[in-house]
Amino acid sequence: MKRRSFFKRGLLATLGTTLVPSISSIGHPRGVRDGAKNVIFLVSDGMSHGTLNMADILQRRKNGKPSAWVDLYVNNKVKRALMDTASANSMVTDSAAAGSAWGGGMRVDNGALNIGPNGEKPTPILQKFKNAGKSVGCVTTVPVTHATPASFCVNNFNRNDQEGIAQDYLNLKFDLWLGGGDKYFNSSKRKDRTDLYQSFKKSGYKIVRSRKELIELKSGPALGIFADDALPYSVDRENQAELKNKTPSLTEMTKKAIEILSSNDNGFMLQVEGGKVDWAAHGNDTPALVYDQLEFDNAVNAAIEFAEEDGQTLVVITTDHGNGEPGVFYGKKADSNFDRLQNVLCSNEWVLNQIDKSFTPGQVIELIENSQKVILNVSEAKRVLASYENIEKSGLYNPRQLPFKSLADFQEKHFSVHWANNEHSGVFVELAMFGPGAEKLPGMIENYKLHDFILKTTQL
Repeated sequence: MKRRSFFKRGLLATLGTTLVPSISSIGHPRGVRDGAKNVIFLVSDGMSHGTLNMADILQRRKNGKPSAWVDLYVNNKVKRALMDTASANSMVTDSAAAGSAWGGGMRVDNGALNIGPNGEKPTPILQKFKNAGKSVGCVTTVPVTHATPASFCVNNFNRNDQEGIAQDYLNLKFDLWLGGGDKYFNSSKRKDRTDLYQSFKKSGYKIVRSRKELIELKSGPALGIFADDALPYSVDRENQAELKNKTPSLTEMTKKAIEILSSNDNGFMLQVEGGKVDWAAHGNDTPALVYDQLEFDNAVNAAIEFAEEDGQTLVVITTDHGNGEPGVFYGKKADSNFDRLQNVLCSNEWVLNQIDKSFTPGQVIELIENSQKVILNVSEAKRVLASYENIEKSGLYNPRQLPFKSLADFQEKHFSVHWANNEHSGVFVELAMFGPGAEKLPGMIENYKLHDFILKTTQL
Protein backbone atom coordinates (compact mmCIF):
# COMPACT_ATOMS: atom_id res chain seq x y z
CA MET A 1 0.00 0.00 0.00
CA LYS A 2 1.44 3.34 -1.05
CA ARG A 3 0.09 5.44 1.80
CA ARG A 4 2.99 7.91 1.63
CA SER A 5 2.35 8.81 -1.99
CA PHE A 6 -1.37 9.23 -1.35
CA PHE A 7 -0.85 11.61 1.54
CA LYS A 8 1.83 13.54 -0.28
CA ARG A 9 -0.88 14.38 -2.79
CA GLY A 10 -3.51 14.54 -0.06
CA LEU A 11 -4.23 17.22 2.49
CA LEU A 12 -1.64 19.73 1.31
CA ALA A 13 -2.85 19.39 -2.26
CA THR A 14 -6.40 20.07 -1.09
CA LEU A 15 -5.41 23.48 0.23
CA GLY A 16 -4.99 24.75 -3.30
CA THR A 17 -8.17 23.35 -4.84
CA THR A 18 -11.21 25.34 -5.87
CA LEU A 19 -14.64 24.80 -4.41
CA VAL A 20 -15.78 22.79 -7.43
CA PRO A 21 -13.78 19.54 -7.26
CA SER A 22 -11.38 18.21 -9.82
CA ILE A 23 -11.68 14.47 -10.30
CA SER A 24 -8.60 12.34 -10.85
CA SER A 25 -8.47 9.17 -12.88
CA ILE A 26 -10.08 6.37 -10.89
CA GLY A 27 -9.04 2.80 -11.69
CA HIS A 28 -10.14 -0.57 -10.39
CA PRO A 29 -8.73 -1.60 -7.02
CA ARG A 30 -5.67 -3.77 -7.16
CA GLY A 31 -4.65 -6.51 -4.76
CA VAL A 32 -8.31 -7.32 -4.05
CA ARG A 33 -8.76 -9.99 -1.40
CA ASP A 34 -11.85 -11.97 -0.40
CA GLY A 35 -13.05 -9.25 1.95
CA ALA A 36 -12.43 -5.58 2.62
CA LYS A 37 -10.03 -4.55 5.36
CA ASN A 38 -11.33 -0.98 5.58
CA VAL A 39 -14.64 0.82 5.03
CA ILE A 40 -15.24 4.47 4.15
CA PHE A 41 -18.95 5.21 4.37
CA LEU A 42 -19.89 8.57 2.79
CA VAL A 43 -23.33 10.12 3.31
CA SER A 44 -24.59 13.23 1.55
CA ASP A 45 -27.37 13.82 4.05
CA GLY A 46 -30.71 14.75 2.47
CA MET A 47 -29.47 14.46 -1.11
CA SER A 48 -32.32 14.21 -3.59
CA HIS A 49 -31.73 12.94 -7.12
CA GLY A 50 -32.11 16.56 -8.28
CA THR A 51 -29.29 17.64 -5.97
CA LEU A 52 -26.90 15.11 -7.48
CA ASN A 53 -28.03 16.15 -10.95
CA MET A 54 -27.66 19.90 -10.40
CA ALA A 55 -24.19 19.54 -8.89
CA ASP A 56 -23.10 17.54 -11.91
CA ILE A 57 -24.57 20.08 -14.33
CA LEU A 58 -22.83 22.94 -12.54
CA GLN A 59 -19.52 21.08 -12.56
CA ARG A 60 -19.78 20.30 -16.28
CA ARG A 61 -20.77 23.82 -17.29
CA LYS A 62 -18.25 25.54 -15.05
CA ASN A 63 -15.25 23.22 -15.36
CA GLY A 64 -16.05 21.06 -18.38
CA LYS A 65 -16.05 17.76 -16.50
CA PRO A 66 -18.58 15.61 -14.63
CA SER A 67 -18.87 15.40 -10.87
CA ALA A 68 -16.80 12.66 -9.25
CA TRP A 69 -19.89 10.68 -8.24
CA VAL A 70 -21.48 10.76 -11.69
CA ASP A 71 -18.14 10.04 -13.35
CA LEU A 72 -18.03 6.77 -11.41
CA TYR A 73 -21.32 5.88 -13.12
CA VAL A 74 -20.18 7.08 -16.55
CA ASN A 75 -17.10 4.87 -16.43
CA ASN A 76 -18.82 1.92 -14.73
CA LYS A 77 -16.38 2.00 -11.82
CA VAL A 78 -18.89 1.33 -9.05
CA LYS A 79 -21.77 -1.04 -8.41
CA ARG A 80 -24.91 1.10 -8.42
CA ALA A 81 -28.18 0.37 -6.63
CA LEU A 82 -31.35 1.95 -5.32
CA MET A 83 -32.08 1.92 -1.60
CA ASP A 84 -35.36 2.09 0.28
CA THR A 85 -35.20 4.53 3.21
CA ALA A 86 -38.25 3.87 5.41
CA SER A 87 -38.08 3.95 9.20
CA ALA A 88 -39.94 1.59 11.54
CA ASN A 89 -42.88 3.94 11.92
CA SER A 90 -42.96 5.90 8.67
CA MET A 91 -42.25 5.59 4.97
CA VAL A 92 -40.50 8.97 5.36
CA THR A 93 -37.49 8.70 7.63
CA ASP A 94 -35.52 11.20 9.63
CA SER A 95 -31.73 11.07 9.77
CA ALA A 96 -31.61 9.32 13.14
CA ALA A 97 -33.70 6.36 12.00
CA ALA A 98 -32.03 6.22 8.59
CA GLY A 99 -28.56 6.22 10.11
CA SER A 100 -29.60 3.67 12.74
CA ALA A 101 -30.70 1.30 9.96
CA TRP A 102 -27.07 1.29 8.81
CA GLY A 103 -25.60 1.62 12.29
CA GLY A 104 -27.60 -1.04 14.09
CA GLY A 105 -28.96 -3.20 11.31
CA MET A 106 -32.64 -2.71 12.16
CA ARG A 107 -35.34 -0.16 11.51
CA VAL A 108 -36.17 2.13 14.42
CA ASP A 109 -38.74 4.85 14.95
CA ASN A 110 -37.96 8.37 13.77
CA GLY A 111 -36.00 10.27 16.39
CA ALA A 112 -34.34 7.24 17.96
CA LEU A 113 -30.69 6.23 17.72
CA ASN A 114 -30.30 2.45 17.63
CA ILE A 115 -33.24 1.85 19.96
CA GLY A 116 -35.73 -0.57 18.38
CA PRO A 117 -39.54 -0.27 18.57
CA ASN A 118 -39.53 -2.86 21.37
CA GLY A 119 -36.58 -1.39 23.22
CA GLU A 120 -33.90 -3.36 21.39
CA LYS A 121 -30.39 -1.94 21.64
CA PRO A 122 -28.29 -3.31 18.78
CA THR A 123 -24.56 -2.67 18.99
CA PRO A 124 -23.73 0.22 16.61
CA ILE A 125 -21.42 -0.68 13.75
CA LEU A 126 -18.48 1.51 14.77
CA GLN A 127 -18.46 -0.16 18.17
CA LYS A 128 -18.27 -3.52 16.38
CA PHE A 129 -15.32 -2.36 14.30
CA LYS A 130 -13.58 -0.92 17.38
CA ASN A 131 -14.13 -4.16 19.30
CA ALA A 132 -12.54 -6.03 16.38
CA GLY A 133 -9.34 -4.02 16.84
CA LYS A 134 -9.91 -1.58 13.99
CA SER A 135 -9.68 2.22 14.20
CA VAL A 136 -12.94 4.14 13.85
CA GLY A 137 -14.00 7.75 13.38
CA CYS A 138 -16.58 10.20 12.14
CA VAL A 139 -16.28 13.34 10.00
CA THR A 140 -19.14 15.76 9.43
CA THR A 141 -19.99 19.37 8.55
CA VAL A 142 -22.62 19.51 11.32
CA PRO A 143 -22.16 18.79 15.04
CA VAL A 144 -20.34 15.50 15.61
CA THR A 145 -23.17 14.67 18.01
CA HIS A 146 -25.81 15.08 15.30
CA ALA A 147 -28.08 12.27 14.14
CA THR A 148 -26.02 10.69 11.35
CA PRO A 149 -22.63 10.39 13.07
CA ALA A 150 -24.33 9.46 16.35
CA SER A 151 -26.27 6.67 14.61
CA PHE A 152 -23.00 4.90 13.83
CA CYS A 153 -21.83 5.24 17.45
CA VAL A 154 -24.44 5.16 20.23
CA ASN A 155 -27.80 3.97 21.52
CA ASN A 156 -30.12 6.78 22.62
CA PHE A 157 -33.88 7.19 22.78
CA ASN A 158 -33.64 10.82 21.66
CA ARG A 159 -31.45 12.19 18.87
CA ASN A 160 -31.75 15.66 20.44
CA ASP A 161 -29.82 14.58 23.54
CA GLN A 162 -26.62 15.91 22.04
CA GLU A 163 -25.03 16.77 25.38
CA GLY A 164 -25.60 13.17 26.48
CA ILE A 165 -24.25 11.87 23.17
CA ALA A 166 -21.09 13.93 23.63
CA GLN A 167 -20.64 12.34 27.07
CA ASP A 168 -21.16 8.89 25.53
CA TYR A 169 -18.42 9.60 22.99
CA LEU A 170 -15.95 10.08 25.84
CA ASN A 171 -16.81 6.66 27.19
CA LEU A 172 -16.53 4.96 23.78
CA LYS A 173 -12.90 5.95 23.29
CA PHE A 174 -13.13 6.02 19.51
CA ASP A 175 -10.15 7.26 17.55
CA LEU A 176 -11.46 10.40 15.85
CA TRP A 177 -14.33 12.88 15.63
CA LEU A 178 -14.07 15.91 13.33
CA GLY A 179 -16.85 18.46 12.81
CA GLY A 180 -18.88 21.06 14.67
CA GLY A 181 -20.72 21.18 17.99
CA ASP A 182 -18.64 23.22 20.46
CA LYS A 183 -21.77 23.97 22.49
CA TYR A 184 -22.05 20.29 23.43
CA PHE A 185 -18.48 20.04 24.77
CA ASN A 186 -17.81 23.52 26.17
CA SER A 187 -18.40 23.99 29.90
CA SER A 188 -19.64 27.56 29.37
CA LYS A 189 -22.39 26.31 27.03
CA ARG A 190 -23.42 22.90 28.38
CA LYS A 191 -26.36 22.86 30.78
CA ASP A 192 -24.44 20.79 33.32
CA ARG A 193 -21.30 22.99 32.96
CA THR A 194 -19.14 19.91 32.39
CA ASP A 195 -15.87 20.63 30.60
CA LEU A 196 -15.81 17.71 28.17
CA TYR A 197 -12.75 19.07 26.38
CA GLN A 198 -10.77 18.64 29.58
CA SER A 199 -12.25 15.18 30.10
CA PHE A 200 -11.27 14.11 26.58
CA LYS A 201 -7.80 15.56 27.09
CA LYS A 202 -7.35 13.60 30.32
CA SER A 203 -8.35 10.46 28.42
CA GLY A 204 -5.50 10.97 25.99
CA TYR A 205 -7.25 12.87 23.19
CA LYS A 206 -5.67 15.68 21.25
CA ILE A 207 -8.09 18.62 21.10
CA VAL A 208 -8.10 20.34 17.70
CA ARG A 209 -9.94 23.64 17.28
CA SER A 210 -8.69 25.19 14.02
CA ARG A 211 -7.78 24.32 10.44
CA LYS A 212 -4.12 24.96 11.20
CA GLU A 213 -4.20 22.55 14.14
CA LEU A 214 -5.89 19.93 11.95
CA ILE A 215 -3.19 20.23 9.30
CA GLU A 216 -0.54 19.78 11.99
CA LEU A 217 -2.29 16.77 13.57
CA LYS A 218 -0.17 13.64 13.12
CA SER A 219 -1.97 10.96 15.11
CA GLY A 220 -5.03 10.16 17.15
CA PRO A 221 -7.02 9.83 19.20
CA ALA A 222 -8.35 13.30 18.46
CA LEU A 223 -11.45 15.41 18.95
CA GLY A 224 -11.65 18.20 16.37
CA ILE A 225 -14.42 20.76 16.87
CA PHE A 226 -14.41 23.74 14.50
CA ALA A 227 -17.71 25.58 15.10
CA ASP A 228 -20.25 26.31 17.81
CA ASP A 229 -22.92 24.39 15.87
CA ALA A 230 -22.47 23.42 12.21
CA LEU A 231 -19.56 24.42 10.00
CA PRO A 232 -20.15 27.20 7.44
CA TYR A 233 -21.55 26.38 4.02
CA SER A 234 -18.86 25.66 1.44
CA VAL A 235 -19.83 28.61 -0.76
CA ASP A 236 -19.40 30.97 2.20
CA ARG A 237 -16.18 29.35 3.36
CA GLU A 238 -14.63 29.49 -0.10
CA ASN A 239 -15.41 33.17 -0.63
CA GLN A 240 -14.57 34.53 2.82
CA ALA A 241 -10.89 34.43 3.70
CA GLU A 242 -11.47 34.44 7.46
CA LEU A 243 -13.73 31.39 7.30
CA LYS A 244 -11.40 29.57 4.92
CA ASN A 245 -8.34 30.19 7.09
CA LYS A 246 -10.11 29.12 10.27
CA THR A 247 -12.33 26.25 9.20
CA PRO A 248 -11.30 23.04 7.42
CA SER A 249 -13.29 21.77 4.47
CA LEU A 250 -15.04 18.41 4.46
CA THR A 251 -12.36 17.11 2.09
CA GLU A 252 -9.51 18.26 4.33
CA MET A 253 -11.12 16.55 7.33
CA THR A 254 -11.72 13.39 5.29
CA LYS A 255 -8.12 13.17 4.09
CA LYS A 256 -6.77 13.77 7.57
CA ALA A 257 -9.10 11.12 9.01
CA ILE A 258 -7.98 8.57 6.43
CA GLU A 259 -4.35 9.44 7.13
CA ILE A 260 -4.74 8.85 10.86
CA LEU A 261 -7.08 5.85 10.85
CA SER A 262 -5.20 3.97 8.13
CA SER A 263 -2.11 3.76 10.32
CA ASN A 264 -3.79 0.83 12.09
CA ASP A 265 -2.57 -2.40 10.44
CA ASN A 266 -5.83 -4.10 11.47
CA GLY A 267 -7.87 -1.67 9.37
CA PHE A 268 -10.45 1.03 9.99
CA MET A 269 -13.98 2.27 9.40
CA LEU A 270 -14.65 5.95 8.71
CA GLN A 271 -18.06 7.57 8.40
CA VAL A 272 -18.10 10.86 6.44
CA GLU A 273 -21.20 13.08 6.31
CA GLY A 274 -21.97 16.08 4.15
CA GLY A 275 -24.51 17.11 6.75
CA LYS A 276 -25.23 20.61 5.53
CA VAL A 277 -26.59 19.38 2.21
CA ASP A 278 -29.64 18.44 4.28
CA TRP A 279 -29.71 21.78 6.09
CA ALA A 280 -29.54 23.63 2.78
CA ALA A 281 -32.43 21.58 1.46
CA HIS A 282 -34.51 22.37 4.56
CA GLY A 283 -33.88 26.05 3.79
CA ASN A 284 -34.44 25.70 0.02
CA ASP A 285 -31.03 27.36 -0.18
CA THR A 286 -29.92 26.61 -3.74
CA PRO A 287 -26.43 28.21 -3.63
CA ALA A 288 -25.62 26.42 -0.36
CA LEU A 289 -27.01 23.13 -1.63
CA VAL A 290 -25.11 22.79 -4.89
CA TYR A 291 -21.75 23.88 -3.50
CA ASP A 292 -21.97 21.70 -0.39
CA GLN A 293 -22.85 18.79 -2.67
CA LEU A 294 -19.77 19.56 -4.77
CA GLU A 295 -17.61 19.68 -1.65
CA PHE A 296 -19.01 16.29 -0.68
CA ASP A 297 -18.12 15.18 -4.20
CA ASN A 298 -14.56 16.28 -3.52
CA ALA A 299 -14.51 14.07 -0.41
CA VAL A 300 -15.81 11.17 -2.51
CA ASN A 301 -12.89 11.69 -4.87
CA ALA A 302 -10.44 11.58 -1.95
CA ALA A 303 -11.93 8.34 -0.66
CA ILE A 304 -11.87 6.69 -4.09
CA GLU A 305 -8.28 7.80 -4.66
CA PHE A 306 -7.21 6.18 -1.40
CA ALA A 307 -9.24 3.03 -2.06
CA GLU A 308 -7.93 2.43 -5.57
CA GLU A 309 -4.36 2.73 -4.36
CA ASP A 310 -4.96 0.71 -1.20
CA GLY A 311 -6.91 -2.13 -2.84
CA GLN A 312 -8.43 -3.24 0.47
CA THR A 313 -11.04 -0.55 1.10
CA LEU A 314 -14.78 -0.69 0.46
CA VAL A 315 -16.17 2.78 -0.30
CA VAL A 316 -19.91 3.27 0.21
CA ILE A 317 -21.44 6.43 -1.30
CA THR A 318 -25.07 7.22 -0.57
CA THR A 319 -27.66 9.41 1.14
CA ASP A 320 -30.08 8.68 3.96
CA HIS A 321 -33.16 10.26 2.33
CA GLY A 322 -34.23 12.91 -0.13
CA ASN A 323 -35.08 16.44 0.97
CA GLY A 324 -36.98 19.20 -0.82
CA GLU A 325 -36.74 17.45 -4.20
CA PRO A 326 -35.22 20.40 -6.11
CA GLY A 327 -34.63 20.47 -9.84
CA VAL A 328 -33.90 22.63 -12.87
CA PHE A 329 -37.11 23.26 -14.81
CA TYR A 330 -37.89 24.26 -18.36
CA GLY A 331 -37.85 27.86 -19.54
CA LYS A 332 -36.35 29.95 -22.34
CA LYS A 333 -33.60 31.16 -20.00
CA ALA A 334 -33.10 27.93 -18.03
CA ASP A 335 -29.48 27.50 -19.16
CA SER A 336 -28.37 31.07 -18.57
CA ASN A 337 -30.33 31.29 -15.33
CA PHE A 338 -28.73 28.17 -13.90
CA ASP A 339 -25.33 29.46 -14.97
CA ARG A 340 -25.77 32.35 -12.50
CA LEU A 341 -24.87 29.83 -9.81
CA GLN A 342 -21.32 29.75 -11.15
CA ASN A 343 -20.81 33.28 -9.82
CA VAL A 344 -22.68 33.34 -6.50
CA LEU A 345 -20.52 34.29 -3.53
CA CYS A 346 -22.79 33.52 -0.59
CA SER A 347 -25.49 31.20 0.65
CA ASN A 348 -29.02 32.43 1.29
CA GLU A 349 -28.36 31.80 4.97
CA TRP A 350 -25.41 34.20 5.01
CA VAL A 351 -27.36 36.86 3.11
CA LEU A 352 -30.41 36.66 5.34
CA ASN A 353 -28.30 36.87 8.47
CA GLN A 354 -26.90 40.22 7.31
CA ILE A 355 -30.36 41.79 7.13
CA ASP A 356 -32.20 43.33 10.07
CA LYS A 357 -35.18 45.61 10.66
CA SER A 358 -33.13 48.73 9.92
CA PHE A 359 -32.57 47.74 6.27
CA THR A 360 -34.34 49.59 3.47
CA PRO A 361 -35.65 47.73 0.40
CA GLY A 362 -32.83 49.32 -1.59
CA GLN A 363 -30.21 47.92 0.79
CA VAL A 364 -31.73 44.44 0.53
CA ILE A 365 -31.66 44.65 -3.28
CA GLU A 366 -28.04 45.83 -3.26
CA LEU A 367 -26.89 43.13 -0.81
CA ILE A 368 -28.42 40.26 -2.81
CA GLU A 369 -27.23 41.63 -6.15
CA ASN A 370 -23.65 41.97 -4.93
CA SER A 371 -23.49 38.56 -3.24
CA GLN A 372 -25.63 36.41 -5.53
CA LYS A 373 -26.01 38.29 -8.84
CA VAL A 374 -29.79 38.22 -8.37
CA ILE A 375 -31.82 41.43 -8.59
CA LEU A 376 -35.04 41.54 -6.59
CA ASN A 377 -37.68 44.18 -7.26
CA VAL A 378 -38.85 46.58 -4.56
CA SER A 379 -41.98 44.54 -3.80
CA GLU A 380 -39.94 41.39 -3.29
CA ALA A 381 -37.44 43.21 -1.08
CA LYS A 382 -40.30 44.52 1.06
CA ARG A 383 -41.68 41.01 1.48
CA VAL A 384 -38.28 39.80 2.67
CA LEU A 385 -38.07 42.67 5.16
CA ALA A 386 -41.56 42.01 6.48
CA SER A 387 -40.33 38.70 7.91
CA TYR A 388 -37.94 40.54 10.21
CA GLU A 389 -40.70 42.14 12.27
CA ASN A 390 -40.99 39.01 14.42
CA ILE A 391 -37.84 36.99 14.00
CA GLU A 392 -36.85 35.57 17.38
CA LYS A 393 -38.91 32.39 17.23
CA SER A 394 -37.35 28.92 17.33
CA GLY A 395 -37.28 26.53 14.39
CA LEU A 396 -35.51 23.38 13.18
CA TYR A 397 -32.22 24.31 11.45
CA ASN A 398 -33.50 27.91 11.42
CA PRO A 399 -33.60 29.21 15.00
CA ARG A 400 -34.21 32.82 13.95
CA GLN A 401 -37.00 31.90 11.52
CA LEU A 402 -35.27 33.64 8.63
CA PRO A 403 -37.38 33.96 5.44
CA PHE A 404 -35.70 31.17 3.49
CA LYS A 405 -38.85 30.20 1.62
CA SER A 406 -39.59 33.73 0.45
CA LEU A 407 -36.09 34.25 -0.92
CA ALA A 408 -36.11 30.83 -2.60
CA ASP A 409 -39.44 31.65 -4.26
CA PHE A 410 -38.03 34.90 -5.64
CA GLN A 411 -34.91 33.12 -6.87
CA GLU A 412 -36.81 30.57 -8.95
CA LYS A 413 -37.06 32.88 -11.94
CA HIS A 414 -33.37 33.77 -11.63
CA PHE A 415 -31.85 30.27 -11.20
CA SER A 416 -34.63 28.19 -12.84
CA VAL A 417 -34.40 25.93 -9.78
CA HIS A 418 -37.71 24.95 -8.18
CA TRP A 419 -38.38 23.15 -4.90
CA ALA A 420 -41.22 20.75 -4.13
CA ASN A 421 -41.04 21.24 -0.36
CA ASN A 422 -38.61 21.87 2.48
CA GLU A 423 -38.88 18.49 4.21
CA HIS A 424 -37.64 14.93 3.83
CA SER A 425 -39.12 12.75 1.10
CA GLY A 426 -39.73 9.01 0.92
CA VAL A 427 -38.02 8.43 -2.44
CA PHE A 428 -35.64 5.60 -3.23
CA VAL A 429 -32.07 6.94 -3.08
CA GLU A 430 -28.73 6.41 -4.80
CA LEU A 431 -26.24 3.88 -3.44
CA ALA A 432 -22.84 3.21 -5.00
CA MET A 433 -19.97 0.96 -3.91
CA PHE A 434 -16.33 0.66 -4.92
CA GLY A 435 -13.81 -1.92 -3.80
CA PRO A 436 -13.75 -5.48 -2.45
CA GLY A 437 -17.26 -6.89 -2.09
CA ALA A 438 -18.98 -4.14 -4.09
CA GLU A 439 -19.83 -6.60 -6.85
CA LYS A 440 -22.16 -8.44 -4.44
CA LEU A 441 -24.43 -5.43 -3.95
CA PRO A 442 -27.95 -6.20 -5.25
CA GLY A 443 -29.69 -3.75 -7.57
CA MET A 444 -32.22 -2.84 -4.86
CA ILE A 445 -31.66 -3.01 -1.11
CA GLU A 446 -33.48 -1.97 2.06
CA ASN A 447 -31.46 0.42 4.18
CA TYR A 448 -31.14 -1.78 7.26
CA LYS A 449 -29.66 -4.66 5.24
CA LEU A 450 -26.59 -2.56 4.48
CA HIS A 451 -25.36 -3.16 8.04
CA ASP A 452 -24.97 -6.92 7.61
CA PHE A 453 -23.68 -6.46 4.06
CA ILE A 454 -20.74 -4.45 5.41
CA LEU A 455 -20.05 -6.91 8.22
CA LYS A 456 -19.98 -9.81 5.78
CA THR A 457 -17.82 -7.91 3.32
CA THR A 458 -15.27 -7.14 6.02
CA GLN A 459 -15.61 -10.64 7.55
CA LEU A 460 -16.46 -9.27 10.99
